[in-house]
Amino acid sequence: MKKLYNEDNLTLLTDFYELTMANGFFQNGYKDQIVYFDMFFRTIPDGGGMAIMAGVEQMIEYLKALSFTPEDIEYLRSKKLFSEEFLAYLRDFRFSCDVWAVPEGTPIFPHEPVVTVRGPVVQAQFIETMILLSINHQSLIATKANRIVRASQGRAVMEFGSRRAQGYDGAVYGARAAYIGGCCGTACTLADREFGIPALGTMAHSWVQLFDSELDAFRAYAREYPDSCTLLVDTYSTLKSGVPNAIRVFNEEILPRGFRPKGIRIDSGDITYLSKKARKMLDEAGFPDCQITASNSLDEHIIRDMIAQGACVDSFGVGERLITASSDPVFGGVYKLAAVEKDGRIVPRIKVSENVSKITNPCFKKLWRFYDRETNKAVGDVMTLHDEVIDDSQPYTLFDPDHIWKKKTISNYRAVPLQQPLFQNGVCVYQSPSIEDIRSYCLKQIDTLWDEVLRFENPHRYYVDLSQALWDEKERLLAEYSL
Repeated sequence: MKKLYNEDNLTLLTDFYELTMANGFFQNGYKDQIVYFDMFFRTIPDGGGMAIMAGVEQMIEYLKALSFTPEDIEYLRSKKLFSEEFLAYLRDFRFSCDVWAVPEGTPIFPHEPVVTVRGPVVQAQFIETMILLSINHQSLIATKANRIVRASQGRAVMEFGSRRAQGYDGAVYGARAAYIGGCCGTACTLADREFGIPALGTMAHSWVQLFDSELDAFRAYAREYPDSCTLLVDTYSTLKSGVPNAIRVFNEEILPRGFRPKGIRIDSGDITYLSKKARKMLDEAGFPDCQITASNSLDEHIIRDMIAQGACVDSFGVGERLITASSDPVFGGVYKLAAVEKDGRIVPRIKVSENVSKITNPCFKKLWRFYDRETNKAVGDVMTLHDEVIDDSQPYTLFDPDHIWKKKTISNYRAVPLQQPLFQNGVCVYQSPSIEDIRSYCLKQIDTLWDEVLRFENPHRYYVDLSQALWDEKERLLAEYSL
């Protein structure tokens, strides 16, 4: 299952100016003008050293289904802004762009073209909103999830955020992105049904409160689920009643049925302190294999501190601060014109700004990643003109495009193009990997980054450089437009 709500027509999930511009392009004779757009982002959330690409599969499904219904046409006609010729074009619309993208699960860095679109300007401009929506949201959550997973130092992290997500699609696609980022499963049942992400969970406090006693509640649950029994022990008093009652039920209900208890969950209080005490009680009762799960408004910083303080926690359930990426909830991807075709030539375009970070990289480009052959660690990325070829049997000189005197010549490296073709002339040519393959690929790619890049505070800057030819073209355009 790729598309969550098959009955939804999302074609008009677009900024209105995409339509007014499209009509204007059409009326001014630019309907067939071929252009190149890049999607890229400017800053990494939470001041991190890298982000993770996600959302490509949903972008593909949107583009494959792109069409205008009679209801769409009538709605647009009612606005009295669009010509009948333009509406007729939309009625017979067929997507015909070429699209390239960096695969899901790949670490990505500021200013890199993670999606490139080539095609008629009416189409290429129109799809801006959904490209940004799909990639921005899932890349944000995948990036946050991976930070939390890395903070857990090998302990399992479960995504528990559906009830705090910003909308039902935020819950389901957020769970998908969190799984790509390294979470082991989700509380969201629909995400399991649609994407095969393991659904996990046990009980809420209401289960314990409903019964006449905590002990009765634990007994009933253990009898129903003896082979997967994890008990929530903090409804009343974690150490005075919760853990002792859990131990009693493990002995009286689980062991006699030939099973071992799976665990307990602590959802409130000083979890570090409580987990240490609970661990001692469980071990002394003969349950050293009983796992302790922690939940309650966790994030990477709290988890890191808990582990540093000796918390006896085997897994974490993380909700609102993951599913909303609440510490830095915007992934600032943008979509900018990079080139147009004229008389068979690709003519670069640039946006100039007094804010240096908003100056774009012009031209139809190719993105490369260099890996050291001995360590398999990523050395850096390079943007080149689309027709440049990097011969990785020869030394290559990297230079900082902002501080060009900073140079480094490398050898014994692999140069790998990062973008892959998704559509050719509007036809999808890409088979999305399984969610398991994406997740596995992501974790392997994270391992190619140096620990210094992965630091939470003051990470080492991973360099994204320009080839000499691309840098020269950018400098020429800056000089031209600064006059």
